[in-house]
Amino acid sequence: MTYLELLAQSSGSQMMLILVICLVVIGLGMTIFFFSRYKKCTSDRILVIYGKTNGGQSSKCMHGGGAFVWPVIQAFEYLDLTPIPIDIPLEGALDKEGNRVNTPSTFTVGISTDPSIMSNAAERLLGLQLTQIRDLATDIIFGQMRLVIASLDIETINSDRDLLINKISDYVQNELNKVGLRLINVNIKDITDNSGYLTALGKWISAGKPEVTEDLSSPIEAEKMDTNLTPLSPCEQWYVEGSEIQVWDMKDEPIRRASVELKVLYGSTLIGTTDDEGIVKLA
Repeated sequence: MTYLELLAQSSGSQMMLILVICLVVIGLGMTIFFFSRYKKCTSDRILVIYGKTNGGQSSKCMHGGGAFVWPVIQAFEYLDLTPIPIDIPLEGALDKEGNRVNTPSTFTVGISTDPSIMSNAAERLLGLQLTQIRDLATDIIFGQMRLVIASLDIETINSDRDLLINKISDYVQNELNKVGLRLINVNIKDITDNSGYLTALGKWISAGKPEVTEDLSSPIEAEKMDTNLTPLSPCEQWYVEGSEIQVWDMKDEPIRRASVELKVLYGSTLIGTTDDEGIVKLA
């Protein structure tokens, strides 16, 4: 075998070796690349794959698990499921009767993991900062709370807290779903009104019926002035409205021109005199 033949054989072996090495490197690189395109989703995030997706959808959303993201034709981002607390200092909302009600509240919202709602989050929240999502949810909650309060009267708002929270939850949740959010919790801190009606009503929550202690429609005889007073017309019904209480006797007649004593919470006593319609104003 001549020198040239040996050189050619050696060169052929080297080329073959280089080719094999190149193929191994390319194969290993492709394997690493394709493995790197398989994206896993943790339980506290949503994986959003966009670009060319199945079914002509704008994106594919996954909560947990993983998926292969094709290079060039697809890209991906994550949505954070961290709960977002929102303070709603609602003041001056008009109720059904035109009273201005203050209901400072705290809401907690988060991105929904419901398959039918996650796509809304991908379309409307992808790329937004947490503060931007909070601002969007705040606007929605303010509007829906005003609608709920406008559908109820002030006494229902004050006395039936469960009804108020349920209506607020329903109204707010329906609107949050449209942007891919869900309502986690509602906490109404306090309920007040600008007119002071609720304050007066709370002050007048009676431990018993208002007691008619004296009939002022006829003069008191001298010999009876020092005696203990007893109810002359037992109060069977009463109704509180604003700063007034109207009382009726057992015949459904208003108790006129009588001194009324109302024992309320914490041992306080309020005393007033009814007019011709059985109405007494208490301060």
